[in-house]
Amino acid sequence: MADHDAKEEQRPLNQWKRSKGGFMASMFIFVLSALDNMGFVANMVSIVLYFYGVMHFDLASSANTLTNFMGSTYLLSLVGGFISDTYLNRFTTCLLFGSLEVLALAMLTVQAASSHLHPEACGKSSCVKGGIAGMFYTSLCLLALGMGGVRGSMTAFGADQFDEKDPTEAKALASFFNWLLLSSTVGAITGVTGVVWVSTQKAWHWGFFIITIASSVGFVTLALGKPFYRIKTPGDSPTLRIAQVIVVAFKNRKLSLPESHGELYEISDKDATTEKIAHTNQMRFLDKAAIIQENSKPEAWKVCTVTQVEEVKILTRMLPIVASTIILNTCMAQLQTFSVQQGNIMNLKLGSLTVPAPSIPVIPLVFISVLVPLYELFFVPIARKITHHPSGITQLQRVGVGLVLSAISMAVAGVVEVKRRDQGRKDPSRPISLFWLSFQYGIFGIADMFTLVGLLEFFYRESPANMKSLSTSFTWLSTALGYFLSTVFVNVINAVTKRITPSKQGWLHGFDLNQNNLNLFYWFLATLSCLNFFNYLYWASKYKYKSEDSGPGFKALGEMPLKRVERKEDYGSDRE
Repeated sequence: MADHDAKEEQRPLNQWKRSKGGFMASMFIFVLSALDNMGFVANMVSIVLYFYGVMHFDLASSANTLTNFMGSTYLLSLVGGFISDTYLNRFTTCLLFGSLEVLALAMLTVQAASSHLHPEACGKSSCVKGGIAGMFYTSLCLLALGMGGVRGSMTAFGADQFDEKDPTEAKALASFFNWLLLSSTVGAITGVTGVVWVSTQKAWHWGFFIITIASSVGFVTLALGKPFYRIKTPGDSPTLRIAQVIVVAFKNRKLSLPESHGELYEISDKDATTEKIAHTNQMRFLDKAAIIQENSKPEAWKVCTVTQVEEVKILTRMLPIVASTIILNTCMAQLQTFSVQQGNIMNLKLGSLTVPAPSIPVIPLVFISVLVPLYELFFVPIARKITHHPSGITQLQRVGVGLVLSAISMAVAGVVEVKRRDQGRKDPSRPISLFWLSFQYGIFGIADMFTLVGLLEFFYRESPANMKSLSTSFTWLSTALGYFLSTVFVNVINAVTKRITPSKQGWLHGFDLNQNNLNLFYWFLATLSCLNFFNYLYWASKYKYKSEDSGPGFKALGEMPLKRVERKEDYGSDRE
């Protein structure tokens, strides 16, 4: 494999770029993104009603089942990233996990179609048990694994079609993330309108069947595009490189650091083929991994290069950014759980048409589908001339805008819930219109447009060359932790408020939203989001970007000391 990598790197790069990659290859990825996201978002916004109405979970358990499922899906993206970096290329990884996803969707379709595989209502928080529970949770686990693996490899695979070192392709890479968002949005619009309508108004199994077919077509399309792709062969696992630094630094913890960092181990310029990262004085305890002891050979798990140590430092500096976006994803989880349950007991009529409650997210999706082309075609070129940045504005600025809008969305959601609940208590036969929810969905949709693309581009651009897949998965890690945190908040809030409220009932208890205090939960998240934004400002202001080597006219917004050198191998003849 190492010999193959060396031959691949020695090929004339310009000839390879002319025949492979670019937007021609990306078109196949955009098709997969649209078709796969059609089912993903349809499930994301409606399956909570399937849990509630068909599988007979109560309100809180329905919400928690969904957030646990979504959190697991995004967390498992790290598995896809690890496999694509270490054992299989990203193209093969995407197809492998895609087959698991299609299998899981087929299992959901079969269970939804057979009434014998549905539990009987029991009045408890969960009624699934026995073989029904086995099939139900197996399908959800396989679906989470399949979808997670696809997300852990597909985004980085698409970005691989562009060379960020090339000035022209650096601009195209920034555009790729915007068009990827647009393609997924178009698919999501189809999912939350057509698929959700079929699931809720006709039958759940028909909705799952449509999703199964669409995903299958998407992965077949991805496979057909193979002749056009730049497929990078996996090499040293970034996870193992990180583990090596941590293990060796721990082994050497009792050693004293040399007075000069020049005494730390690093391969020479003439023995290298990729970039070296210059030493920094941050987190110097990790430098002990680069101490080469007397009478020892420079072998893996015995000593690490300065570059390898600095890679870990870069990823560590990114962690506060990841942590600062977790609350935003906790807020997003509410729009896919409690907001859908709100809509289900509101006035669903639009003239003579009955609108399914989970279809309300089509409003922000339409906004995004219009705003992304405007942003890419008009705002970015103008901003580039002003900021000299290939993306128009920095990635962290985009994330900051999203954090502010998410806080506003939760505050508005609380106000809307007060209006909905008051009317529901006053006259349940005349609920307010479903479209009151469009305010919170619309604001958060724009927030997601800024944040998701900003994070994906930030982690891809800022990470070391051999850690692109792992760092891109940080976006999904943040999402996963946000969903899991939602489950924790729901359980903790219910437990605490049950003890302190006069009624001895939690804010989110039982089956009847009209007897709950969901508005207080929304305002709790809005307050937390405001505090989190100031935390984000602190870390974002301290972060220094890598040098933007995007060609003439693009100035660096910060400086990460990188040096382009030639490398043959990391550990001499001992490297495997």
